[in-house]
Amino acid sequence: MHGTAGRTSLPPVPQPAAPPAPGRGGGLLAWSRALPGRGGGSGSPPGVGAARGAVLALTSRAGAGWAPPGAGGVPPGPYDGLDLALHVGDDEAAVRASRRALADELAGRGAREVRYLQQVHGADVLVVDEVGPGGADEVPDAPAVDAAVTAVPGVALAVLVADCVPVVMADPVAGVVGVAHAGRRGALLGAPVRAVEAMRGLGARDVVAVLGPSICARCYEVPADLRAAVAAEHPVGASTTWEGAPSLDVAALVLEQLAAAGVRAEQVPGCTAERADLWSYRRDGAASGRTAGLAWVPA
Repeated sequence: MHGTAGRTSLPPVPQPAAPPAPGRGGGLLAWSRALPGRGGGSGSPPGVGAARGAVLALTSRAGAGWAPPGAGGVPPGPYDGLDLALHVGDDEAAVRASRRALADELAGRGAREVRYLQQVHGADVLVVDEVGPGGADEVPDAPAVDAAVTAVPGVALAVLVADCVPVVMADPVAGVVGVAHAGRRGALLGAPVRAVEAMRGLGARDVVAVLGPSICARCYEVPADLRAAVAAEHPVGASTTWEGAPSLDVAALVLEQLAAAGVRAEQVPGCTAERADLWSYRRDGAASGRTAGLAWVPA
């Protein structure tokens, strides 16, 4: 476990931004935080020059102009809202337009590209060591990984979720960031911790993490034998639903693992199954889009 010397505390996590009113416009990020770096010089850690800091961010379904359910008496249809996933059956042109809009917004905060992953509920980690050839449409999704890390300024890493836990991480002084997609299987395989290990391989020393909204334990019902199997190894992950059925608390499991790895972590509140401004596969089925967790070192 890493020591605490020289650490600075994170400010409190604010509530996610409320959905914008129809026609109001506004940005596509529901939550973001800029973490300051530190100038180079004699006081910097070995091998660390002038650090640019890092940015952690989350999107929601509530992109600019989105209306919550019931607005105008019209319930939302499938994929209504900001969807960033190309693999869920949404209109590809619309998704690519949303990706371009997000890339344009992030460009104003120092991100030259957004690197998405082809997530498979595993724990493999991609190390991104160079800027891609183009923008949001031109950089292919990384194959078959559920986490990614980079020390390349301007590369925004993205994980997509619709109930799973998005984990965004940074050591802003070292200029290293990472993201991990932690569903039940990925969490049990240790995907977030493997990302932390890869970040440390790039020079990270003091990693901080933020967990975005995910399905809560009161809504994530599972078979009793599955809960028992998880509880045997990770008691913190066992829970019950509102109705008393067996369930899992995946976010609690991730928080426990990160703490054991010496990572200061916190959680942006919100249950995806209970909030209309968040996508939920458990609630909506296959016709569910995806939100993103993002991390980058500004260029």
